[in-house]
Amino acid sequence: VQLVESGGGSVQTGGSLRLSCAASGFAFPDVILGWFRQVPGKQREGVACISSSDGMSSYAHSVKGRFTISNDGKNAVYLQMNSLKSEDTAIYYCALKAGSHYGCLDLADYWGQGTQVTVSS
Repeated sequence: VQLVESGGGSVQTGGSLRLSCAASGFAFPDVILGWFRQVPGKQREGVACISSSDGMSSYAHSVKGRFTISNDGKNAVYLQMNSLKSEDTAIYYCALKAGSHYGCLDLADYWGQGTQVTVSS
């Protein structure tokens, strides 16, 4: 399984960024694609996830109303990040979880290499 992220970068507080992830090399009938983020010295946290089968999505409380996850119905997932804050600065990882939507903000089976998002004032 390969997950390739793109779209990270630097932006000022209040700005927007859009992350993309292309997934390949899997044959699971039902997958959940999502995004996690990690700051050095802290635990990786789930940001948002979406089921490929029915589009069900889940968000971390800290990003609800600001971030939107979407997919193309195939193997790509996107994260639109608006009203960015300095605390959103992190490495963002695309993740794939096989099976049910349950726990997709806590668990993943495969990970991308990560893309840096930096928000500065």
